[in-house]
Amino acid sequence: MPAYFGLQAGSSTSGPIQMLQNQGDFEGNDERIGRLNESRTNALLGYPDDARLLIINADDFGMCHSVVEAILQGLKDGVVTSTTLMTTCPWAQYAIQLLQEHPEISFGVHLTLVSDFGIYRWGPITCRENVSSIVDETGFFFRYERIPELLAQAKLDELEIEFRAQIDRVLEAGLKPTHLDWHCIADGGREDIFNLAFRLAREHGLAMRVHDRSRAERLRNQKLPANDHDLLDSYHLPTEGKSARYAQLLHELPAGLTEWAVHPSLGNAESQALEPDGWQIRRADFDFVTSPEARDIIEREGIVLLDYRSLQKRWAG
Repeated sequence: MPAYFGLQAGSSTSGPIQMLQNQGDFEGNDERIGRLNESRTNALLGYPDDARLLIINADDFGMCHSVVEAILQGLKDGVVTSTTLMTTCPWAQYAIQLLQEHPEISFGVHLTLVSDFGIYRWGPITCRENVSSIVDETGFFFRYERIPELLAQAKLDELEIEFRAQIDRVLEAGLKPTHLDWHCIADGGREDIFNLAFRLAREHGLAMRVHDRSRAERLRNQKLPANDHDLLDSYHLPTEGKSARYAQLLHELPAGLTEWAVHPSLGNAESQALEPDGWQIRRADFDFVTSPEARDIIEREGIVLLDYRSLQKRWAG
């Protein structure tokens, strides 16, 4: 997966935040924007102001076998605290089976509108004829480089059909997701898409990943916990020296809630065939999140690892 579209390295998403007033849209109060100390997530979750909270979420569960196995190992033996399921991918059913066998795993639904690779493709769960504005001429989801085209033509009613289908696939399997987040497109790429996902999260009692810090502040003002800091996307970090960079980031982790979106993979022949120019990114993530060093630093630094269940309790309340 390339870096999130619409999210620049080291900064929040750009562009004005339009506060829509339709029922189900998240609401803001401009007088309260910026009053972080009064609404930070630490207080909402019952932690002292100086607590350093960290969610390490492994994205793309279900993408392919090597990703599924790497994430499972990171959850069982490493420092990964939660994952998000791509219900549209060929290996999704295997991932669902593992989640059924391991109900202790905190996982969310990775809302998917993008197909990453050239010959290994996926498309909507919904009948393509019913969601024609979100598929390309081959009937699959758009490739990453065509996201602007997707966002220009995607119809909101068709997006809602597909997002509901992706959530329903999880619920029909008897699973209990904790949150919604995004595959490749930060905050859905459009204000109306973000608001749609927010409405679905509230409807289903799920928490939600938020990239843009202005949106996160508005959510906290509604007593909904969200990131206090920029989301870290592991695709933004150089592969060379990546473990050392992760260690530095842990040492420097600020107070408040931070989320890392990591992308572990075994880096085996399957990984290399699917992503010839990027498999090392995922392998480097796997190496660090399963390393004794990662857990040792977290323990020495007194960092509190969380999963999305802690946030979901407030979102569902």
